[in-house]
This record gives sequence, structure tokens and C-alpha cells, in this order.
Amino acid sequence: MQIKPILAALRRHRLATLLIAMEIALACAVLCNACFLVARRWTMIQINSGVDESSLAVLTVNGFDPNQAADVNARMLTGLRSIPGVQSATLISEVPFGPQTGAAGVTHEPGDFKNLIGVVDFVLAGPGTFKALGLKLVEGRLPQPDDYRPATSFLPDDAQVLVTRQWAEHAWPGENPLGKDFWCDKMHFRVMGVVDHYARAQPSQYDLQQGEWTVFTPVVPGGSLAGTYLLRARPQDVQRVLQAARAAVPKIAPDVVLDQDNSKTLGDLRMNYFKTDRIMIGLLLGVVVLMLGVTALGIVGLTSFWVAQRRKQIGIRRAIGATRGDILRYFQTENFLIVTFGIALGMLLAFVLNAVLMKFYELPHLPLYYLPVGALVLWGLGQLAVLGPALRAAAVPPVVATRSV
Repeated sequence: MQIKPILAALRRHRLATLLIAMEIALACAVLCNACFLVARRWTMIQINSGVDESSLAVLTVNGFDPNQAADVNARMLTGLRSIPGVQSATLISEVPFGPQTGAAGVTHEPGDFKNLIGVVDFVLAGPGTFKALGLKLVEGRLPQPDDYRPATSFLPDDAQVLVTRQWAEHAWPGENPLGKDFWCDKMHFRVMGVVDHYARAQPSQYDLQQGEWTVFTPVVPGGSLAGTYLLRARPQDVQRVLQAARAAVPKIAPDVVLDQDNSKTLGDLRMNYFKTDRIMIGLLLGVVVLMLGVTALGIVGLTSFWVAQRRKQIGIRRAIGATRGDILRYFQTENFLIVTFGIALGMLLAFVLNAVLMKFYELPHLPLYYLPVGALVLWGLGQLAVLGPALRAAAVPPVVATRSV
């Protein structure tokens, strides 16, 4: 296939060629960035919470005086544990996909905030909570009775804690985290164990690599650990147990207020938390499909127009020996050149669009592997779109074609 005649024909139709190439460039930029955003959001939606979500619910009450925390906890735990189907009722400060209550920066040395390790979620938990959550311990040991310390202000001081594998690998890369020390201002913590996974309360607020930066902190109930109760039941019973618990709150503790919005099963909390992300994924996929559809229609329309204009030339070529395959390859090659030019512009435009998103939405760089994937999609789309008009051109008999016009 001679390329020069094709380029000469395209130069005679500069405006139409440029318009289609720009349309393909815009489609390439949108396709790459939209797919990148969809992949990030989908990965976050699929985050491993590390807990037995199907068996857990959380019930939150407020409106009581902090001085009454111990009394409220005692009444609530006694009442909740008496509900039929409740396997355990324990205290916790926050759960995955619920309200965030205790994020703070930590360092390797006390008060050394110039060398911040990162911001982690401190999850305060009473006795029995680790087992109720269904966390998987991969290193170290579980909390013992003497590990539960009273909280001074919000966090206990000099506490033995469990950390997630993800955060341990960030804080002490290539090292054994067991026995390692870290500080939150002047409060000291030492790692006694590592759990496989444990998602933060609000993972979407952080980068994907920070979604499990969680420190599980054993705390004596009372003070800052009050009002949020973790309920465990069989998966088939958890919804009924939660409804019974919500109904029982006015009888158990008439002096508290039930937090209706945050008293849900963990499955419902996850569903509600990622609702916006699922809507955004649908919108982005819709934009991609619409953009690709418009691009394909543009290619079909332009090629059909050119076929109609070139019927005489096609007939002459057929009459002097060109086969249907030659005609078909001509239009496919022509389309390939236009799409390739559009893709080259689109790759530059994709990085510009990504730079804008990075500036205003704090997204990371667009990975380079999205560019060849986008190029393959557009090359394939271009060849499919041009196939119909090209086949019609190749099917025109030489005599009919030469007599037209």
C-alpha cells in the first residue's frame, strides 16, 4: 500500500482531517483520564476492611455528660448483651466507613513533627473488641488484660498497640515492626502486634496507599471511649439484632440520644459511604461511552462522505485492476493515519488534563500504561467505524462507479 497518495488525498481535505483528528485527540485524553479515575475509585470501593462485615453492626448514642460515660457504658453493654441473637457487644471509637474520631500525626521521636511518619487513625477499643471485629493477627500477640490503659485526653500514654501491615511497611520498611516505638506528640506507643488489614473510617480522604493506616489501641472503657458499641451476631441475624438494639435504647438508657444516621450494619455503612463513588463511576463510564460513540459516528460520517466523493476514482482503480481488498485497505490505512495523528495529540492533551486534575483534585500522575491502552482502543474503534463505509466502497462494481458523477 502506497502511503504518499493517501497523504496527498488527506492534504486536499485538511479541515475535515484536522477536525476528526482533534475529536480523536479529545477522546484519547478523556478516555485515559476517565479510566484512571474509574480504576482508582473502583480500587477504593473494593478496599479490604479487615473485619467480618457481614456479622457486625454499630450503634452510637450521644447527648450524655462525659462524667456519666462509665455509667452509660455499663447500662448500654448490659442491655445490648441481653438482646436475643447478640453474640457480643463491645466498645469501639470508630469503625470502617463510619465517622472518623481520632486521626493524628505520628513520629519516630517525641515532638519531631518535621519528620512526620504520617497521619493514622487511632481506633480505641475495649476488651473483646479485637475478637468481635474478626481481625487477622499476622505477627505479635493479642491485647492482654493489662494492656488496656485509661485514656488521658483522647489517647492513652505509653500504650501497647496493634498496627496494620500496610502502615508498618510504610513506617519501618524492611524491618520487623514488633517492639518498635512511635509517638503522637509526647504520648508513647509500642507495637505489640500486626494485623493483616484494617481500613480507616474514611479511606477515600487519603491516597490508596494510606487507606489502612490504622492503629488499634486497647483502652479502658470510659472517658473518650463511650457511646459507640460494636454488635456481633450471625449474618442472618445482624439486621434484626440492630433493629432490636435501636428499639431498646430508650429503655436501656433514656437519658441518651440515638444517632440514627450512624447506627447501621457495617455492610450498610460501606454501601452508603461509597454511594457517591459508584455514581461517579457510572457518570465517567457514560462520558467515555458517549465520547467514543461520537468519535465513531464522526469517522463513519467522514468516510461515507469521502466514499461518495470518490466513487469515480474507486471505479477507475477497480477498472485498472484494483481488488476489493485494495480498496478496503486504502480506507483502513487512511483512517489509521488520521487516528494515529489524533492519538499523538491526545497523549499530550491527556497529560495536560491530568496536570489540571492534579492541581485542583490532588490526584497522582497518570500512569504511562494508560496511554497505549487508550491508543489500542481508539485504533480498534477507528478500524471498526471505517469498516462499513469501506466495504460499501469496495463492493461498488467498476462500471457503475465510472458512470456515476
